[in-house]
Amino acid sequence: MEIAPETLGMIAGNRTLPLEFARLARAAGVRRLVAVAFENETDPALAGLVDEMVWLRVGQLSKLIAAFTERGVKECVMVGQIAPKNLFDLRPDLRAMALLFRLKEKNAHTIFGGIADELKKDGVELVEATPWLKPLMPAAGFQLGPKLSAEQREDVAFGFRIAKEVSRLEIGQIVVVKNGTVLAVEGFEGTDKCLTRGGELAGKSGGAVAVKVAREKHDLRFDIPCLGALTLQTCAAVKISVLALEPGKTLLLEREACEQLAKKNKISVVTVE
Repeated sequence: MEIAPETLGMIAGNRTLPLEFARLARAAGVRRLVAVAFENETDPALAGLVDEMVWLRVGQLSKLIAAFTERGVKECVMVGQIAPKNLFDLRPDLRAMALLFRLKEKNAHTIFGGIADELKKDGVELVEATPWLKPLMPAAGFQLGPKLSAEQREDVAFGFRIAKEVSRLEIGQIVVVKNGTVLAVEGFEGTDKCLTRGGELAGKSGGAVAVKVAREKHDLRFDIPCLGALTLQTCAAVKISVLALEPGKTLLLEREACEQLAKKNKISVVTVE
């Protein structure tokens, strides 16, 4: 894959990652960006950062593929989440129905993998967005906020082991622990609700530790672990004291806002291996 193709397609999900990606892709030399956006998901502000933006409903697979093929797009990336709930509430067109019918297991990973296969049939390659996003991935030794205590370091190591096992089983990518006890494991509800549940179970004093990891056999074309200011706000609301992530595998968006939130709420954000 060229690092800077002339034209690049974007399948744009929610939150700020599609906007951040568009800016970084431009800086890396991509001249033309064509984005497919989804109603009730994609930030309309993306329109100001791309050359063309095509709005669709989740589930309109034929129109998604046509948006790229009709505009001569040969490579595309998938950036930003599509809420898992919306994947299951979608109103599929005939091509999406056929795809869903073929899948024995229906989760975000298999559905997006199936979409990648359908794109390839029509000459559009879904490629990893990570070459453009490396500046947003904290490296080993990264830290925001207070230094960890010995007890917190133990909980980070414990949480990392549990999170890796949970992700291997394809259940979720984040766990919340305290004093060697697992308080919450991410399931279908997503990161923020898992953090809220785990933080609340830590009691009034708070002090829980959250650890986010990349899945085993991670397909970075459509599943990049991602944290941002909203994640830190969620941690602050339930007094989670540590947020640990894998170096070089997790995106930290809105870095300045995260630094301010970590400092204000005494939350340690660290990398863990």
